[in-house]
Amino acid sequence: MQKRDHLDFWYAVNNTEIISTPAQHLETFGTTTLNYHLISELMDVTNQVRVREGRMLAAQPKIITPQAYAETFMEGFGEEANRYIDWLREHESEDNLHILQYGYSLKQESFSEHVITGDLKTVTKRVEEEAKAKNDPLSAVIIGVDEPWDVCLVKLFWEVIRSSAKTNISDMNNRHLFDSSEAAKARLFTELEKDFLAASKDSTLVTALGEKLQKHKVFDHFEDRFFSLVKASKKQKNI
Repeated sequence: MQKRDHLDFWYAVNNTEIISTPAQHLETFGTTTLNYHLISELMDVTNQVRVREGRMLAAQPKIITPQAYAETFMEGFGEEANRYIDWLREHESEDNLHILQYGYSLKQESFSEHVITGDLKTVTKRVEEEAKAKNDPLSAVIIGVDEPWDVCLVKLFWEVIRSSAKTNISDMNNRHLFDSSEAAKARLFTELEKDFLAASKDSTLVTALGEKLQKHKVFDHFEDRFFSLVKASKKQKNI
């Protein structure tokens, strides 16, 4: 068995097997809590298997550019896990993983671990069956190493990102969040033209239009036109 002094993140990565991943993808517009079950054989001890259970909190993904790739939030992860994520940043070439930044942290307050006497295969089957019985769509079961075990969680989370990125990008694209500022401005102005037309026919829509102009910080641009609309709506009420 390899001694702890010689363990590094590659040892953990190469000895991590993902038994089951969450059935549900990461939330696009909110945080996601993943519940993991990490199974590992104790080092230098036979028929002793440690089962760790806990949570990883995934923050809402943010749109960024490769040049502005910020530090990933990894509260609760150790040195080897951070070395692994640094390697992933440097070598990962898939565009969709660079477009979105995913922050995540270990939730230690929900962490527990216990050692079971038995062989790895038997314990894994038992944990997998127990996890399935809970019908948790955000549950995952993995086999990893006892140290550095948090690297195994990074590998799990990276796989969850891969499976979620396409859906997350589609959701954001449907809300036009990838549009350039000029394209977004043009779309807003087209939308406001329709709002002005609707408000000219229905005075009850004038107040909402004014609030929308303020919200998007374009009231000054439409100020004269808006007040003309207000005056016209008052005349209609007095007729």
